[in-house]
Amino acid sequence: MNVEMVMQELEALGKERTKKMYISNGAHEPLFGVATGAMKPLAKKIKINQPLAEELYATGNYDAMYFAGIIADPIAMTASDFDRWMDSAYFYMLSDYVVAVTLAEADIAQEVADKWIASGEELRMSAGWSCYCWLLGNRKDVEFSESKISDMLDMVKNTIHESPERTKSAMNNFLYTVGVSYLPLHEKAVETAKAVGPVEIKRDKKKSGFLNAYESIQKDVDKERIGFKRKYVRC
Repeated sequence: MNVEMVMQELEALGKERTKKMYISNGAHEPLFGVATGAMKPLAKKIKINQPLAEELYATGNYDAMYFAGIIADPIAMTASDFDRWMDSAYFYMLSDYVVAVTLAEADIAQEVADKWIASGEELRMSAGWSCYCWLLGNRKDVEFSESKISDMLDMVKNTIHESPERTKSAMNNFLYTVGVSYLPLHEKAVETAKAVGPVEIKRDKKKSGFLNAYESIQKDVDKERIGFKRKYVRC
């Protein structure tokens, strides 16, 4: 299938209601409003196709960019490829749920994510922290340096409340993910989440939201889900 054919298929799957929901979350035209689940049959047909993924991502159409992440070959992508994708990721659903997810399946995931966390740019930082969430929730604990993750918990504790809004949200999710999915630092994550307390997320024209990693971890403790790992990162 070529890029035009895929765009036609995606357009046919678009729903006005879904489109409105994506726009309310920060997406902008062009987009069709395709539910992620509706993309699965098309993804099964195409399988992994990096050249096609690149063409789709370059369209700037939100649904095509999302679909590009599903059919991309993360192992074939270089750090500069991921940087280029990040440059076009104009809101969190692209940075955290397309680029960060795709990066999480690459061998260079941690080094690229570390660079983004240190960048000082809201969405790059958000994608970096989110990538670690996807990694910790999927890969074996032994694949991570305990001292490094411990230092990252300290960084969250010291900087989360002053960070940009989307970055705050991803950092809070990192706290939660370490507490649930990374057993060596479960206790430290709980203590850190307690010290951090509720995290205020300011939203345009809406009331602030509050996130609480400590309460979220406790819910999973009660459900005996500590140590949970996802089978797959991408859908």
